[in-house]
Amino acid sequence: MTKPMLPLIGICLLVGACSTSLDTFYRPGGTVSRLETDMLNCEVQALADAPVANEVRQTPSFYVPGNFYCTSRYYCHGGWSGGEIYTVDVNKDLRTRVTNQCMAEKGYSRVSIPRCSDIVAAQVPERTTTVMPNLSPGSCVVRNSDGTYQLVQAIPAGTP
Repeated sequence: MTKPMLPLIGICLLVGACSTSLDTFYRPGGTVSRLETDMLNCEVQALADAPVANEVRQTPSFYVPGNFYCTSRYYCHGGWSGGEIYTVDVNKDLRTRVTNQCMAEKGYSRVSIPRCSDIVAAQVPERTTTVMPNLSPGSCVVRNSDGTYQLVQAIPAGTP
């Protein structure tokens, strides 16, 4: 009889949304609470260095030839179309880059950790730890029932 594929090391990464992978900052040996504090401080600094700068823009207008009429779904034919007004925060990308640089200076790297298979997730008891372990090729993420994430180190069968 072989061992199940999985015993684990767990970690709650405290990220809110469901996804196929977890994209986050990571520093092996760092605490989750320190990560949150560092992230907040970097975001506040980035907002100060690259504040929101909304610009109002408009899509191009163009004339559609033909008799003007609209369908029941408000799609109009003939006449002018386009010209919608929208806003863009022109500093958004810069703010992201400033945040990334700040986190890198604090020793964090951007990582994408894949979602664990349903088989692996079913075998993992919910755990919350406070220290980020080293990542390995077998690392994956399971969402806990409270919405947090748990990092799992999948260990192949037969590994001591």
